[in-house]
Amino acid sequence: MATTRQASPPTRPSARRSRTAPDGPNPLAAADQLAQLRFLHDVARLATTARTWDELLETAVDGTRDALHADVSSLYLLDRDGAYLTLAATNGLDRFQIGRARVPFGEGVTGFVAAHRRPEVIADVKADPRFLWVRGLDQRRFIASMLSVPLTWHDQIVGVLNVQTEQPRVFSDADVAQLGAVADLLAGIVEKGRQQTEAEARVESLKRIDEARSELIALVTHELRTPLAVVRAYADLLAEEPPLRGRESRDVERRNTRAAWHGATLEQIERLDRLVDSILASVRVVPEGPASVAPVDVEALVAEVLAGLRPLLGRHHLDAHGVPRLQALADPPRLRQIVEHLVENAVKYAPPESTISIDWALVEGFVRLGVSDEGPGIPDEWRERIFEPYARRDTHTARGSGIGLYAAKRLGESMGARLWCEPARPHGARFVVALPAVVAI
Repeated sequence: MATTRQASPPTRPSARRSRTAPDGPNPLAAADQLAQLRFLHDVARLATTARTWDELLETAVDGTRDALHADVSSLYLLDRDGAYLTLAATNGLDRFQIGRARVPFGEGVTGFVAAHRRPEVIADVKADPRFLWVRGLDQRRFIASMLSVPLTWHDQIVGVLNVQTEQPRVFSDADVAQLGAVADLLAGIVEKGRQQTEAEARVESLKRIDEARSELIALVTHELRTPLAVVRAYADLLAEEPPLRGRESRDVERRNTRAAWHGATLEQIERLDRLVDSILASVRVVPEGPASVAPVDVEALVAEVLAGLRPLLGRHHLDAHGVPRLQALADPPRLRQIVEHLVENAVKYAPPESTISIDWALVEGFVRLGVSDEGPGIPDEWRERIFEPYARRDTHTARGSGIGLYAAKRLGESMGARLWCEPARPHGARFVVALPAVVAI
């Protein structure tokens, strides 16, 4: 390396400072040390107050140039793939090259410092074969001397901090120590800032992807409803038979077969309808806006839900009972959806001719509304997982879509209710939703 490094006391001024200070305490050196401490304090404070990432980096390089009495300062950050160091901020070079100028890892002075993780003092840049002339940067200002230090964080290289002068200068050990202190302070700030910026970008990207997915699913499921309605209409037309008007059919078996086909077709159409509803529920689980809670008559709401689901309950016995005139604080539409999801879940997993029970009671100031079935029950290890989206237990009685219970839990959380699963007696599963009771207010 074509440079002569001269050892000097830490208080010795740099080449650009006065060399005629008298013996004894040096007021210039004390002022410099105070300025250095003030700069380090400003950088640390800025880490928590900077409004933008660019503002943080700009202030860091500006203060570094002034603190080291240099003409140029520049900060290079190592790309995540570790192949290049990219100019992130500069004071004294062409700012248009920020984010564009790149130095290969291990090449040039900057790449060498990053690869070997040690400071380098270059007294005469022209005589050092490692120096890379970066197009668009170094030609603008002829650099004579250079000091370069690595930024390391948790034993990982983050980047390189450089200061350069237009006039020849021998950087002292004090200069190296000062720039190293700045680099040590910046390393953690910069790395955490990069991680936060990258995390925010990933979150925003995932948010856009999720919104696009929701829009696509909503569009597709909406478009499915029209052909389903047409198929249902044609199925009804194909099933029409001329009235017998007091006479018997000449082909009873054929008429019964057509009626069975018609019934099976309608069952599959209804199954597709429910599937579309489930898909929509997975992307629009909770309505937009806050819940509008009000006193709700639990018995009346349950009766309303069961009346709407009566065709679904045709193969099961129903037992609904509870404390009369019990009022709960809830958002009526959301509570109605929760009960619908729980009853539909019970129908899926309960064997035909078994009993589905719905009960409600006042327990320690809360209304507990339970839906029980006589199905296979839920093992302990599944009682939390079943509330996750698309989680399901397939049994010989039914295959769920994994949406209903997830939607029910999210709806409950949106209005301050709790939902959990427990064993039913003598067997089966019991889902309980707990809401504040009006009488407890």
